[in-house]
Amino acid sequence: MAATIENSNAVQATKKKHLGIPEAAFVEDVDSFMKLPGNETADATLRRLDEQCQKYKYMELNMSQKKLRLKNQIPQITQTLEILRHMQKKKDTREEMETHFLLAEGVYCKASVPPTDKVCLWLGANVMLEYDIDEAQALLEKNLSTASRNLETLEDDLDFLRDQCTTTEVNMARVYNWDVKRRSKEKSLKSADKS
Repeated sequence: MAATIENSNAVQATKKKHLGIPEAAFVEDVDSFMKLPGNETADATLRRLDEQCQKYKYMELNMSQKKLRLKNQIPQITQTLEILRHMQKKKDTREEMETHFLLAEGVYCKASVPPTDKVCLWLGANVMLEYDIDEAQALLEKNLSTASRNLETLEDDLDFLRDQCTTTEVNMARVYNWDVKRRSKEKSLKSADKS
C-alpha cells in the first residue's frame, strides 16, 4: 500500500514538474489501441496524434524563445553585477571613474562618474529605481540565481517536451504502418475471394 502511494506521488511530482505538459503514452499494442473509443478509423487517430504533435511543437517554440531571452538576460545581469562590485570598491575613494556607456546601438559616450553609494537600475516597462549599491547587488544576485534556476528548469522541460513529441511521432508511424498492413490484408483477402 505504501509503495503504491509513493509511486503515485512520484508520478504526480513528475507531471507537476513539467509545467502541466501532458505526457504522451507510448502505444505498445496498436491493435488494442485502435479498439479504444475515439479510435474508429486510422485517419481520425492519425489526425488526432498529428494535432497533439503540433501542440508539442508550438509549446517547444514558445519555450525556446523563453530560453533565448533567459540566455541573453543572464550575461546582462552578470555584467551589471561586475560593474556594481567595481563601484563598491571605488565608493570609499575620492577618485572619479572614467567609463564609456552605451547611448544607442554602437554609440558610446565617455563619462566621469564620481564615487557614490547609490545606483539606478532599469526594472523594465520603463521603470527605473534608485538603490543603495548593497541593495542593488543583493537584488541582482537574487535575479541571477532565479534566472539560472529558470533556465535549468526550462531546459529540462524542453527535453521532456521533445521526448513527448518523439513518442507521438513514433505512435503516428506505428498506427500508419498498422493501417497499411490492415489494408494489405484486406486487399489480399479480396483478391483471394475473387479467384
